[in-house]
Amino acid sequence: MLNRRNFLSSTGFTVATILLGSGLIKGAQPAGKKRPNFLIIMADDCTYNDLPVYGGRNALTPNLDKLASQSMVFYRAYLGSAMCQPCRAELYSGLYPMSNGCAWNHSASRPDITTMPHHLGDLGYRVGLTGKVHVLPKKAFPFEMVPGFDTNCVRDPTRPHEVAGIRRFMSRSEDQPFCLVVALVEPHVPWVMGDPSKYPPEKIKLPPNIADTPTTRQAYARYLAEIAFMDSQVGEILDILESTGKADDTFVLFTSEQGAQFPGCKWTNWDTGLHTALMARWPGRVPPGKRTNALVQYTDVLPTLVEAAGGKPFTHRYDGTSFLPVLLGTKSDHRNYVYGSHNNIPEGPAYPVRTVSDGQYRYIRNLRSDEIYIEKHLMGWSGDGKLNNPYWATWIGDAWNDPHTYDLVKRYMHRPPEELYDTENDPYEMKNLADDPSFSPLKASLRSELDRWMTQQGDPGAPQDTHEAIEAARQGMHLYGPQNKK
Repeated sequence: MLNRRNFLSSTGFTVATILLGSGLIKGAQPAGKKRPNFLIIMADDCTYNDLPVYGGRNALTPNLDKLASQSMVFYRAYLGSAMCQPCRAELYSGLYPMSNGCAWNHSASRPDITTMPHHLGDLGYRVGLTGKVHVLPKKAFPFEMVPGFDTNCVRDPTRPHEVAGIRRFMSRSEDQPFCLVVALVEPHVPWVMGDPSKYPPEKIKLPPNIADTPTTRQAYARYLAEIAFMDSQVGEILDILESTGKADDTFVLFTSEQGAQFPGCKWTNWDTGLHTALMARWPGRVPPGKRTNALVQYTDVLPTLVEAAGGKPFTHRYDGTSFLPVLLGTKSDHRNYVYGSHNNIPEGPAYPVRTVSDGQYRYIRNLRSDEIYIEKHLMGWSGDGKLNNPYWATWIGDAWNDPHTYDLVKRYMHRPPEELYDTENDPYEMKNLADDPSFSPLKASLRSELDRWMTQQGDPGAPQDTHEAIEAARQGMHLYGPQNKK
């Protein structure tokens, strides 16, 4: 295994990337194939199985449904941390949170890592981003900033978007391919976009991991309205791409990021936190309407794009590997395991959680199970209230009368040292199998794999100095201390 420190500065690698970018290395670009453009559309805080293509029973998403019909849909795609900044740093770097340095929200990655703008830029691409950024430092993520979509982490007050900027970026050159990330804000809280009247609260079908209170139903209606608004933006973006005449030459990826801001989704290592939607459309290369159970993770996306662009992913240090063979139909599987981590800093007191899944079974380790879990935004005691929602208090109140709500509150706040779920048959992971003797061999196997991954990542588990970690996160610093954010 390569040392965690990136070796991009080595002379041999620098020469190789220059040659790759110029096309002088034989095989750097598939013979007779034009290099594709890349368009990556990201939703924000959207639980994957709230989308109809993944079984969602409430949201109306005609544009995503159409895209799914034209795409390969991944049923088992995951991210390494169910928080906005760590998962984006993972996506853009091909490195897990411990490797890139962004192991908690509102911090930063190591300034010496290289990412999507570097790697695709070396291959001759223009690499831009419009919308939510939420990665630091700029040196590590030197995207060309494209105007048009809200750059804030939250959309409040409402700001209209405009598409002229992305049209100009897509059309700027006929000879140079582009990679454009459109990072939408929806459906991140506060849920202020769309038309909630289309989702009468009393008709909503709540999933079993969400407590059924009137306030929750009202919040869920607003959340569904934001999903619908996000879907309309996806349609608008794809229409712009079509109008440029470059749709047939563009590899489109849609992903939903982590789960929504409901207890049991975002900020957890449960499946509804880490599981993400992933659709890939590449006309003439990826068969439309295809579905796959291949296990993939955000770390795998960048090496896949590099290989699709004609580059050599093995010349970079990635934690992931290219799943291009799955897209092209030459393989049906990819990796054996996906991994996740959560530290809860600075969203609340440190509560380190680690997980591993083989796609069917998930093992979770709560490293401080003797403590209760607290997340400040969900529980409504932080800031000016824009990121908070009032439903958690109703869960606490309803737990007095409703055994199921009591179990959900207890599940969220007081967790056992180990959890084991048959996610395939229990998609909301409501039945913990960790103490079932018949699953002891499986639990031991997954426990061993998690230990191996944590050791390989140099992951100490619990932060050695919680106060230092929290202060660093508040100041936008990465895992190991102060860094220049420029």
